[in-house]
Amino acid sequence: MTDTMPLLAVTMGDPAGIGPEITVKAMLAPEVRTFCRPVVVGDVAMLEQALGFCGITGRFNRIDSVAAARHAPGEIDVFDLGIARPDRLVVGAVQALGGQAAAAYIRKSIELANAGAVGAVVTAPINKEALKAARIPYIGHTEMFADLTGAREEMTMFAIGALKIFFLSRHVSLIEACRLVTRDRVLAGIEKAMRALDQLGIANAHLVVAALNPHGGEDGLFGREEVDEIVPAIAEARRRGYHVSGPAPADSVFHFAQHGRYDAVLSLYHDQGHIASKMIDFDRTVSVTLGLPIMRTSVDHGTAFDIAGTGKASAVSMIEALRVGACYAGRGVPRGETSPRTLAALAG
Repeated sequence: MTDTMPLLAVTMGDPAGIGPEITVKAMLAPEVRTFCRPVVVGDVAMLEQALGFCGITGRFNRIDSVAAARHAPGEIDVFDLGIARPDRLVVGAVQALGGQAAAAYIRKSIELANAGAVGAVVTAPINKEALKAARIPYIGHTEMFADLTGAREEMTMFAIGALKIFFLSRHVSLIEACRLVTRDRVLAGIEKAMRALDQLGIANAHLVVAALNPHGGEDGLFGREEVDEIVPAIAEARRRGYHVSGPAPADSVFHFAQHGRYDAVLSLYHDQGHIASKMIDFDRTVSVTLGLPIMRTSVDHGTAFDIAGTGKASAVSMIEALRVGACYAGRGVPRGETSPRTLAALAG
């Protein structure tokens, strides 16, 4: 390990889920120390319990600054917030304390990134129900990071090896997602995706827009969305100087992008892109939040309460999220206006 490796803040997620287990596994994986210098934000008591669940050994170095981290083999450097502990929290269940703790870890990681102490934040999974139970005013990571960093235009990207996938819509019903496929929204999605690719340092990127209907709609035979909304949006994007193709049939576009025909795909709804990415490599799909003044990557799976406490959870996705975070560390966008909410909103 060298002093030039990226410094990453790693949140351990909802302490009642598998976050603590995949965190200790990843932090003690020798390969991680070859590409980054991680510091964990969480609760040592829960991490110690996770070591027992996983049947592995390790030491903890409690720190109050990144400078105090030793990055020693077999040791985990931790900002110990002292919120959750085994005698107060039931592993494998939704609880307000889990949501409160998870939000506090995120708050601390944002503080570290805002101060320039770390180059990126890597997050373990949190639970929406636990956040709600704790009365945290956000439904997920993306909303927290966007609001609490003053970002005006965040966008989620999936990275699976060389394949990059953006989403026009995500957490809405399928029928609502179809309604959202309008010319103006597709054009805005193209522009946001192109700016995000520029943030990653990909010059003159080639983006392809996935089609909504089978076979790309067959010129209106299987639906009018391509003809009336998507094609006009792509035409306008090209007029503005963007290298955009499509609409390309969704049953093949991800394959071609994976093999280098395009730099990225704009998926039109949640499952269109999620199914493709997870079929390609479920464990190594990484979520990247772009458009923020700080870089944030995350595992693309949930808290898995059903296996929490068994030690069975795989750390492959966490290790991959660390790898991607290290690759893109320091690539935040210029800060926007101060958020109307303050970091104190995450204190619960």
